[in-house]
Amino acid sequence: MTAFPQTAARLSALRDCMAATNTDLVVLGPSSHMAWLSGVHPHGDERPVLLVVSQDYAGFLMPKLNANAASKDTDLPLHKWTDDAGPEAALSELLEKTGATRSGVSVVLDETMRADFALRVIDALDQPVRRFTDDTVGALRAMKDEAEFALIKAAHKLNDEAVTNAFDSLREGITEREIQAIINDHYKANGATLEFCSICFGENGAFPHHYSSDKKLEKDTAVLIDTGCRLGGYPSDMTRCGFFGEPSEEYAKVFDVVDRAVQAALAAAKPGALSRDVDKAARDVITEAGYGDKFLHRTGHGLGIDIHEPPYITATSDVELAKGNVFSIEPGVYLAGEFGIRLEEIVILREDGAEIFSDMPLTMIRK
Repeated sequence: MTAFPQTAARLSALRDCMAATNTDLVVLGPSSHMAWLSGVHPHGDERPVLLVVSQDYAGFLMPKLNANAASKDTDLPLHKWTDDAGPEAALSELLEKTGATRSGVSVVLDETMRADFALRVIDALDQPVRRFTDDTVGALRAMKDEAEFALIKAAHKLNDEAVTNAFDSLREGITEREIQAIINDHYKANGATLEFCSICFGENGAFPHHYSSDKKLEKDTAVLIDTGCRLGGYPSDMTRCGFFGEPSEEYAKVFDVVDRAVQAALAAAKPGALSRDVDKAARDVITEAGYGDKFLHRTGHGLGIDIHEPPYITATSDVELAKGNVFSIEPGVYLAGEFGIRLEEIVILREDGAEIFSDMPLTMIRK
């Protein structure tokens, strides 16, 4: 009986995928793919680290100096190598164990690993046919289980608290960076780390990826907060908007448009829907209101171990959404020199549609 049942279950699911896709070999680098499959997340540097999986064998190529740390998280065999000997002999032994010695093996390569790691594998095989992880590890990672749901939910609960504290702390003269510090302090006090944080006062909200600055808050100013923490290995991500003072008529109008765009996308997000149809649902609302050219980005991105991962909710994606997918819905309107409004929810697809992780309302926050 393995001491790591989650790894055993995920290896079994991966092998089913490999059989269905005629894949002989899956090779992962020190990435979120490796962490998801095995629980091992070694330090990534120039020393080759690989997890290699076939139908009959799974093992690591591992620098000897990392072996003790890795063995705490896995009972899969480690094919160790040292700096003075190099990785070639250990890699050859590992590939022989997998049975990947015939010509023309079908190999899936981790698209996120270093090119030199991938080329070592390609050079060691005889005329391999290679592709990336979309229909194997990537497909499995896109289908979140209930344990992953619970971790993502916990991160969002903490995020709700942090963002509520941030809006409650608004006062004249406070800076964007000071609000960011309030959020970060709340994360740290509750065992989480800052994943990212964008605090936008006034016209800075018109930059979708604004970096928090020393800009001071003035009366009658729009406020946009886009932030996320990492807790238990999984991130949160959400955007809320409000007004410090009395919102203008145009701000209230645009806020309503973006809110309706979110609701349209939520209604379109069901198992079997195409990603582009969810994007279209949000985009049509904004376009019909006359702000189509002010919606500057896709409607959403997947979220899991990585804060951005498949599926991507774009106008050109024919990916069919499935039960267990987790992704953002975050349409926005950006008026240069004035303000920006983006409202973002992370959802998981259930059989009957989208379930939102955050418990914080989307309604305009007034301070």
